[in-house]
Amino acid sequence: MIKRVFLITCILVLTLSCKSEKKSNGISEPVTKVKKEQQIDISDVVVKTYNYNQLAPLLNKKDDKIYVINFWATWCKPCVEEMPAFEKLNKAYKDKNVEVILVSLDFPKQVDKRLKPFIKKKNLQSEVILLDDVNEDVWIQKIDKNWSGAIPATLIYNKNKRKFYEQSFSYSLLESELNTFLKL
Repeated sequence: MIKRVFLITCILVLTLSCKSEKKSNGISEPVTKVKKEQQIDISDVVVKTYNYNQLAPLLNKKDDKIYVINFWATWCKPCVEEMPAFEKLNKAYKDKNVEVILVSLDFPKQVDKRLKPFIKKKNLQSEVILLDDVNEDVWIQKIDKNWSGAIPATLIYNKNKRKFYEQSFSYSLLESELNTFLKL
């Protein structure tokens, strides 16, 4: 009797395992949950692409404005973290003869995949320019002779004064630096 129960149990187990529709090669595949990316319409986002020679006139204007030029990239965490400070400054001082320009150092091939969606998602109102120039050893030194090339970096200037910062900014620190130019 025990042999018969054992035999029936074995046949039942084999039958059930043979009916399995999933075939396995013995290698288990990890289960990953993929977050579905939102599609962002970037058709209305305009990013001008400049080489250094095209950008240089923006770095050396001699009019009555104060220029705040931030060098950044979407892949730079400190750059992304300080971006709200520049946007807030742009909004607060745009009617006070201050112009904020965001110079992206993102890779040109990433403009549509990363830069434009970032601009749209963050609703950036400052002008964004992509600097696409492979001669960084030349243009970095032209922007500021002491710049190592690290980002974030910011140039604040007017016709009388020029100051370069290789650091991150909070809004209060950025506004404080801007005020040193407004007092001139």
